[in-house]
Amino acid sequence: MAILDKEHLRANLDEVIWNIEEARISVSEHHIVKLVTVAKYTELENISTLYELGQRAFGENQVQQLKERMHTLEELPLEWHMIGSLQKNKINNLIDLHPTLMQSLDSLDLTEELNKKLATKESKMNCLLQINAANEASKSGFSSEEAYDMYQTITESCPNINLKGVMTIGAHTEDSKEIQKSFETTHSIYENLQKEGATYCSMGMSSDYTLAIKCGSNLVRVGSALFK
Repeated sequence: MAILDKEHLRANLDEVIWNIEEARISVSEHHIVKLVTVAKYTELENISTLYELGQRAFGENQVQQLKERMHTLEELPLEWHMIGSLQKNKINNLIDLHPTLMQSLDSLDLTEELNKKLATKESKMNCLLQINAANEASKSGFSSEEAYDMYQTITESCPNINLKGVMTIGAHTEDSKEIQKSFETTHSIYENLQKEGATYCSMGMSSDYTLAIKCGSNLVRVGSALFK
């Protein structure tokens, strides 16, 4: 980890935004894409600099780090996302942080526990349903076959969770056709869920965000491409 100077970060941010623009316009000039900076590998100073450069949304993979950074940077009007797997023993901590969006609702077990604890605290949370579109054993998330039904079930049975859409991590492979397939599968589920109120299709990280946008992603989670 290193503190990068403002011009270095500006060049990285400009490059990422340029790539997002190119990809989104190839879909439609009306296709808007939100950039969330994955901050886990970077210094606090770099987050402050990116804020000065106009970046507002940041994501963390761990509740503890999210808490520390939200606290340290609380004077900045940042939008914080929880993007990593949530352990049940960290649920109460996360609720108290009131993240803008929790992107990794990856099992029914977690969902029910989260809803229960939100109810106890008379709180609500905006979440995305995590889909394991490539059916990889190493990844958590709902299978693409069950995702649509689970989304409806959660909407009906967990009133303290506001589902805002879906999230996936692209297939873990060098084969871009396989990655593309996992994005297309998730996007087709998202399209069906739009009538249920889904607004976010979160797909794409530093290595594959342009491909994800071309497959319909409207939220990308980019870290290393900004901090190289």
